[in-house]
Amino acid sequence: MSSRETVLNRIRDALAADVSAPPPIPRDYIRVGDPPGSPPVLELMVDRLVDYKAHVREVTTDELADAIDTALTDARTVVVAADLNPDLKAAAARSARTVTTDGTPTVLTPNELDSIDAVLTTATVAIALSGTITLDGGPGQGRRAITLIPDTHLVVLYADQIVHTVPEAINRLDPTRPLTMIAGPSATSDIELERVEGVHGPRTLSVLIVR
Repeated sequence: MSSRETVLNRIRDALAADVSAPPPIPRDYIRVGDPPGSPPVLELMVDRLVDYKAHVREVTTDELADAIDTALTDARTVVVAADLNPDLKAAAARSARTVTTDGTPTVLTPNELDSIDAVLTTATVAIALSGTITLDGGPGQGRRAITLIPDTHLVVLYADQIVHTVPEAINRLDPTRPLTMIAGPSATSDIELERVEGVHGPRTLSVLIVR
């Protein structure tokens, strides 16, 4: 008998001897918080995003187009999904920007995406408690690649999409869809704890919360 088989047999014997019932799973965490889009939820969401070094601005529907133009001040080229709201696309095209629609007629290659300054998307749901924005490839979001390669990601997030807790967000999501969860700009730290941004995704995250 090999050493591997000896170890595995001992593990099997130990597991077989343990007939005690597993301990109950605690469920005393917060499952439902303040109502989606309520002032406390929005305040918490903004606080978390700012803490993650994201650029955040709360706007009204009437202010949204101007806010998109302002948020994209440093971008000359923008990519959007084919099903993005035409009004949002038109706002991104202000100030003589070039707006490219991914998938029309074909999807952009990684090299083509790398030459684009920013991406503008909507979102599916956001979690105030963790400051997380979730995309699932739904309307206005496009495929995951367009949100990972350009250096700047501008998200239009509506107040009623912001929930307080993780369980509330999970209830709104379809686990079979391609979920992308964003908590601030892409960042990591090396062995000396030096923060490096833009390694695995956009270096800059801007969020417009529409009240």
